[in-house]
Amino acid sequence: MTSCHIAEEPVKKIAIFGGTHGNELTGVFLVKHWLEDGAEIQRVGLEVKPFITNPRAVKKCSRYIDCDLNRVFDLENLGKNRSEDLPYEVRRAQEINNLFGPKDSEDAYDIIFDLHNTTSNMGCTLILEDSTNDFLIQMFHYIKTSLAPLPCYVYLIEHPSLKYATTRSVAKYPVGIEVGPQPQGVLRADILDQMRKMIKHALDFIHHFNEGKEFPSCAIEVYKIMEKVDYPRNESGEIAAIIHPNLQDQDWKPLHPGDPVFLTLDGKTIPLDGDCTVYPVFVNEAAYYEKKEAFTKTTKLTLNAKSIRSSLH
Repeated sequence: MTSCHIAEEPVKKIAIFGGTHGNELTGVFLVKHWLEDGAEIQRVGLEVKPFITNPRAVKKCSRYIDCDLNRVFDLENLGKNRSEDLPYEVRRAQEINNLFGPKDSEDAYDIIFDLHNTTSNMGCTLILEDSTNDFLIQMFHYIKTSLAPLPCYVYLIEHPSLKYATTRSVAKYPVGIEVGPQPQGVLRADILDQMRKMIKHALDFIHHFNEGKEFPSCAIEVYKIMEKVDYPRNESGEIAAIIHPNLQDQDWKPLHPGDPVFLTLDGKTIPLDGDCTVYPVFVNEAAYYEKKEAFTKTTKLTLNAKSIRSSLH
């Protein structure tokens, strides 16, 4: 009787992106280091390419130059005729798509790890774009287990209408790595160490997989995006209330209907509406003020993955 597992192609080409947002410095710092000395990210039989995605924003230490690079990898932008009139990040997206894609093609890189920081208290976070991907669920399970007792959360951004078009989506298997809290334009040693370990465990998993190790079926807890919540605003569209102290730094913790969410300057508390418990993420993220997002509501669920092994073995 054959064992019921998914045979996956071995992984060959991997990229590690830093500087998709030029003021999120952990990924910038690590990628620049690995470009000088990549010994720590090399594994036998793997091509691992560290890459600075938005060099102009990195040089300026700003999130982006013209628009958010991590939101323009849709086929419409990637297919636009190249011209100097296009926003810098759209031109850069086309270059990245040529180097590591093309998106949705057989030639695309197998895996892209995209390294990010958040100012929110989210700890180690892995971002998953597809809830049915056995290979990535297995990888995330391996990373979570290897990091324990340090918590590592999985944020699932599958949604019918909220489409991201991320930089990493050029790859067959896109992996977002988000570590915080860290202010923009700042390097913290503890955050750097955590991100470095996440990459180490991810590469170890791929190496074991390529060598023929079978990973038995597993389950992981994930937090799936429900909706983004804006700050309360006045008639002029300006922020009229700030994140309540009870919610500040409480990413991933249950938030119940009636719990305080916002606080006005005259001391009025605005509670969570609705009738279900949610799990907030990206609470008071600095980069999301311009996007009108105070936090994102998620719901907690379990994803299961079948056992996997490389089809070469």
